[in-house]
Amino acid sequence: MSAEPPATPPSQESPDQGQIKDLPGLVAFAVMGTTIASCVAVGVLLGIWADSVWHTAPAFLLIGLLLGSLAAVVSVVKQVRRWL
Repeated sequence: MSAEPPATPPSQESPDQGQIKDLPGLVAFAVMGTTIASCVAVGVLLGIWADSVWHTAPAFLLIGLLLGSLAAVVSVVKQVRRWL
């Protein structure tokens, strides 16, 4: 007779399996944070560049900041809708 080890119930997962299971959620949050930072940074940099070219001090900086923030919100909403 061969004795097989008892199967662990799904509620009693090993700690390693729990960490691997949480990884996609952590990656999604990292992608969201990177998306927000890059959208706002691109908007601000383009605004600073446009202000330096056309000498319109804070006008294009503010427009770039608003458009970058709007792009970040739209992108994050699209990412979150995948999980809902």
